[in-house]
Amino acid sequence: MKESVDIRAISIRAVIALVTLLLLGKAFQLQVISDTWRTRADGVGNSQIDQYPARGLMTDRNGKLLTINEPIYQIELTYNTFKRSAETFDTTRFCQLLGINRDYFEEAIPKKWGGKYSPSKPFSFLANVSPAVYATFQENLFQFPGFTATLRSSRNYPHTVAAHLLGYLGEVSQRTIDRGGGRYAGGDYHGISGLEYQYEAALRGEKGRRLVYRDRLGREAGEVLNGALDVDATVGTDLITTIDLRLQEYGEQLMANKIGSIVALEPSTGEVLTMISAPTYNPRSLRIGRDRGREFVQLQRDTLQPLLNRAINGKYPPGSPFKTLVALIAMQTGTLAPDRGIGCAGGFTSGGRVLLGCHNHAYCSNVEDAIAQSCNAYFVTAWLENINRYGSLSPTQGLDEFNHYLYQFGLGSKLGIDFPGEIAGHVPTSEYYNRRFKNEQYWRAIWMRSLAIGQGEYELTALQTANFAAAIANRGHWYTPHLVKQVQEGNDGQLRAVVPERHDIDINREYFETVVRGMRKTVTQGTARVAAIPGIEVCGKTGTIQNSHGDHSSFVAFAPADDPKIAIMVYVENGGFGGTVAAPIASLLIERYLNGEIAENRKWLETRMLEKDMTQRGESTIRVK
Repeated sequence: MKESVDIRAISIRAVIALVTLLLLGKAFQLQVISDTWRTRADGVGNSQIDQYPARGLMTDRNGKLLTINEPIYQIELTYNTFKRSAETFDTTRFCQLLGINRDYFEEAIPKKWGGKYSPSKPFSFLANVSPAVYATFQENLFQFPGFTATLRSSRNYPHTVAAHLLGYLGEVSQRTIDRGGGRYAGGDYHGISGLEYQYEAALRGEKGRRLVYRDRLGREAGEVLNGALDVDATVGTDLITTIDLRLQEYGEQLMANKIGSIVALEPSTGEVLTMISAPTYNPRSLRIGRDRGREFVQLQRDTLQPLLNRAINGKYPPGSPFKTLVALIAMQTGTLAPDRGIGCAGGFTSGGRVLLGCHNHAYCSNVEDAIAQSCNAYFVTAWLENINRYGSLSPTQGLDEFNHYLYQFGLGSKLGIDFPGEIAGHVPTSEYYNRRFKNEQYWRAIWMRSLAIGQGEYELTALQTANFAAAIANRGHWYTPHLVKQVQEGNDGQLRAVVPERHDIDINREYFETVVRGMRKTVTQGTARVAAIPGIEVCGKTGTIQNSHGDHSSFVAFAPADDPKIAIMVYVENGGFGGTVAAPIASLLIERYLNGEIAENRKWLETRMLEKDMTQRGESTIRVK
């Protein structure tokens, strides 16, 4: 009997030992060898939720909103969590709730991992989910393991203008993430163009964070330490721009069905009042969303290049407005007296031949008259005498000294505007012509006589041309053009003003006064009489730039003559004479800005410009970088 008890005790101990070994083995397998439960445990704990700041807003100079932020949700997916329930996942129900199809569902899940996509970290699955759609989806979120939602703000634009100025947002690339110092993660957005890009660092703000507990289904189950470790987001900086929204809207209306650009500045500050590139597009068409890709492709395929910002990226010959600079430089260097008269026999002649034609007028008695009549013969003569003052066989020194003054006006280099993509244009130098004519014994200035009237190899942006008009309006100085006048920083909203740099030009004020009087005569009795505005002393200069597809129409102006408030440049490709299209548009904008409305006796001109269609006169001939 005792022996039987001993056998039973040994058997019980053996079973207990075996079960203990099995349990220990299984625990070792689960805890050390297998990662199944470790992965699940990671999902039942705490996690960090990024708190996205509101992007800084932009307003015009009068406080009118140019951008707004709208609440949207971004659906994010952690693939490893989703994968464990993939067999029972109700894809049809999921797609119905979010309004997507199965193709999108499958395409949105990466086929390869790496770069900005990790199977163990959330990534953006679906952006721009409206609060209404999310409200229904949220009630069913627990049925879809691996999916979470983040509250974001979507950029939108309350007006349909200023697309080139404002720019648009896009998803960050892996390169941007790598270089962002932790500021960006997959699925974030940043400025791609325009002011959105230029001021990205200020507009984006700084992310905050929330630490929360999650249950095994990924649902929030409370805050870690009652939020003691949370960090508030810092809202983005608001930008008070220099733009006048009413003027921008009006200018874009006037440039409808036309190709070209408009830039208007406040001469006393360098503030950009309006910057227009035509044709343009609706800024809402490129906001973040499912249709943006299709819209972008359509804009890219448009032969009139609506995505091109002609105001700072287009290279235009300045045409006859350049004659004002020829006069200023020649008077300053002493080769042209303000009261000098020069005859015109239908153009500039040499050896009995007309080398550069002109319109019908017999004689210009002084610089003012020559500017008003836009006499080619007068300015070619003045330019040649200036360039050749050291001898016609050695024009290099004269050209270099002439260019020295052009550089003071900001030509041949970037002006430094707070906007991406500005180009320098081109001012030909003696080195340029030495290379061009390297097989010649020498070169002569008369070969490049078209430079005297702003054609030939000169390439200026619309911004540069408007800027030299502002310099003339100021009688010898200009301020770095800029698009932001104040910034409102941080959660406390402290205002900081932007102070532009002043640039002085080494030309006597008396010569500027001579040119100003000539530009005033251009409007009162010269080639731009159509630009006259009752009660406003407009000073201007027309330009007709020769082109094989049809002459371009240009006009620079400022007003009033004394203490000017606006300087403007209008350039219309294939627009014909400067006084035909560009001058009327500029005068209407000046009147609208200074008077607030167009007088009844000039409504006919407004209607004519609004209805004029120049897009059928040929394709864009603009030269781009």
